Parts: sequence; structure tokens; C-alpha cells
Amino acid sequence: MRLQERVMIVTGGASGIGKAIAVRAASEGAKVVIADIREDPVEGGEATVDLIKNSGGDASFKFCDVSNWAEVDALVQDTVDTRGTLDVMVNNAAAHGRSALLETTEEEWDAVMSVGAKGMFFGCKRAVQQMLKQTGRNHSEVRGRIINISSQHGMIRAPFDFAYGVSKACAVYMTKQVAGDYASEGIVCNAVAPGKIITGRTGAAIAPETISYSNARTPWPRLGRPEDVASAVVFLASDDASFITGENLMVDGGWMAS
Repeated sequence: MRLQERVMIVTGGASGIGKAIAVRAASEGAKVVIADIREDPVEGGEATVDLIKNSGGDASFKFCDVSNWAEVDALVQDTVDTRGTLDVMVNNAAAHGRSALLETTEEEWDAVMSVGAKGMFFGCKRAVQQMLKQTGRNHSEVRGRIINISSQHGMIRAPFDFAYGVSKACAVYMTKQVAGDYASEGIVCNAVAPGKIITGRTGAAIAPETISYSNARTPWPRLGRPEDVASAVVFLASDDASFITGENLMVDGGWMAS
């Protein structure tokens, strides 16, 4: 119960990695607010809130388009009004393109960057605004924690997915910037960089060429699961990681090591 009574927002928490983060955090005692543009998981199955509540956890859902400042502002304010505080902000929401540079349209660029870059900027900014008003829980030196979900493709090429790769590079840089600027104020900011994670989605994410490429790049004898990422997020959200900030923790089965 490393997150006992801590209030956590998970953007994009209805599906995939975000769902796994929310479920694992709740199992560790967190009060989780799932923020998303849909309640039903993209990959199917039980809604995140229902899954948590049926397991005895504490969760609520709020519709939120992270690319809209007013909605992010309302998300955090509503969380504080109903829960009393914001201990952990997990900026997980993301959007994919599927095009190399020359095929990337302005519309695709805007759609991906509005969620992956602007949405993360809004999430970080609004969380810091709130956390600066707080004292650390139980007199801790930490006022609040921000965890951004990046990717190995924020540091190396995302094959034929130009806008997505750039958005994840923004996530890596933003994490370091926020961590350095606000460490003296007691705010911790880290990122988790998943490798290839099998979430249950269909289509391009599990196309034979995609899986073949990912297996070739991953030394570990399997690809990742959402729960692998969730474990890393829980660690960074806990007191076990109080002297870690500005890091981009790889959860990639050795992808970046090979």
C-alpha cells in the first residue's frame, strides 16, 4: 500500500497503459481519478472505474480533452474540490500518427501534438499550479509528483511515425525542464518510457511487420505488458523515489541497451 490515501489523476486512463496504471495505483491504496475522452476501453473489457471499484478500490471518472486548457483546469479543480489535494499527476494521454515526414499532413501533426505535447504541457502546468499551494503529505518534503509517459521513440526514431516521435521527444525534454525548475519547491517530475507494449489494441499496433521489428529490437524474450509500465509508475509515485527527479525510466526489455 505504497500510495495509501494519495490522490492521483491518470489522463488517458480508460484504456491500455493508462488503465493498467490506474488499476495498479488503486491496488496500492491510491484514490484515482481517470480522465479520458471515453469511458469504455479501446481494447474492450470492463471500464477502469468499474474494475477498480469491484476490487474494493477508490476511483472516479471525469471526461477531459487534455488539449483543452479549460477542461484540464476543471479536471484538477474538481479533483481538489472533491478529494482535497492532488498528490500525483500522470500525463499518459497520447495520440498516434502513422506517417513519415513527407506524408505527415498539417492535420495529423496538429492532432498528435495537441494531445502528446500541448496536452502534457497543460497537465504539467496545472499540476504545478496546484502543487505549489500544498504542503507535503505527512510533512514530507515532496509537495507533489508528476509522471509523464514518454517512449523510447522520444530518443530514437519512430519508424514512419514522425509526429508521434516528436511528441514523445517533447515529453522527455518537458520532464527534465519541469524537474529542474521546480525541484526547490518540492515538486518531483519524472517520465516512464515504455518499449513495445501489447495492450490488446488491434490494427497497425500489432501488424506483423510491427511485431517483427519490435521483437528484433527487444533483447528480453517477450514484449511488454501494460502492467510492466504500471509497476514503474507506482515506484516513481511512492516515497521510494523521493530523491529521483528529471529521470526518463526505460521500461523496454533492453530495447535501448541493444
